[in-house]
Amino acid sequence: MTRVQSRTASYPWSWLHAVASHLRPGGRRGDEQALLSLLNLAWFVEARDPYTGGHLWRVSRYAQALAEHAGLSPPEVARIALGGFLHDLGKVGVPDAVLRKAGPLGEAEWQVMRTHPQVGLRLLSAYPLAHWVRDAVGSHHERCDGQGYPDGLTGTAIPLAARIVGICDAFDAMTSARPYRAPMPIERALGIIDAQSGTQFDRDLAAHFVALGRAGRWSHIAGHSDEGIPLLHCPHCGPTLVRPREARAGQLLYCRNCTSAFVLEASRGELQARPTGAMASASELITDADQALLHRLLAEFAALRLWALPVATGARGVPFAAG
Repeated sequence: MTRVQSRTASYPWSWLHAVASHLRPGGRRGDEQALLSLLNLAWFVEARDPYTGGHLWRVSRYAQALAEHAGLSPPEVARIALGGFLHDLGKVGVPDAVLRKAGPLGEAEWQVMRTHPQVGLRLLSAYPLAHWVRDAVGSHHERCDGQGYPDGLTGTAIPLAARIVGICDAFDAMTSARPYRAPMPIERALGIIDAQSGTQFDRDLAAHFVALGRAGRWSHIAGHSDEGIPLLHCPHCGPTLVRPREARAGQLLYCRNCTSAFVLEASRGELQARPTGAMASASELITDADQALLHRLLAEFAALRLWALPVATGARGVPFAAG
């Protein structure tokens, strides 16, 4: 473990122990509150990098659709969609200098970045419902050819949830903006997934994902941070502005990369971000989790019968159902 890991990845564990000991006696309601607290933590981890705004929502949405198309049961679909939202929890242990670097990472920096699945598993070790998402958190960077990390798993030794989330995570990385490149067009990213089928990605799952994409299923998810809510553009940094669904004209938004301030204005029936010329103060850049979105996600997981899953034991290695 690097010094970075031991210093930054330890503090959430005691917090999660407290959550678990306080909330588990409350039955399902306590479990729902504990799960909501974990969704909230994932939101704050994501908010550290302005170029990943909406990433967790998008990966969760892709994973849900892919799992449904693969023929999985509603509770398993819910579990995998939840894993999609929580898969990057371990990035709490990656320092800002690496996480927010404006260019490609060097080898030493990659070594730090590659620790995040293991950090995520350690963070979850105190959590009462960890078995639902452990596969997605710990194995989403494994590859079918064994060239992934952290364990170099191959083929179906990689848990199904991780194989699904891994495809969705890679697709979102390709179709999202970075400081050093524009987002890749959807069709080009689908071509790469198709080309890497059987090597980086599960062959059957990749075929399903590409088919869904070419049927237009991903166009309303890519570049969005919520259903029907596209990312807004900072003229200096690109699509880094996340607009909550409940936002209204006159509300201020801030680019968390360059700290520019914007005001929302109605234009042709949509809200657009107009630069004000001001810069955000430190207090204005404090992140607020989108609680309304997190509660909607929790309700959607419940509607898919997430709570029908076993609480005490995990469901690993669910067979892939061709659809």
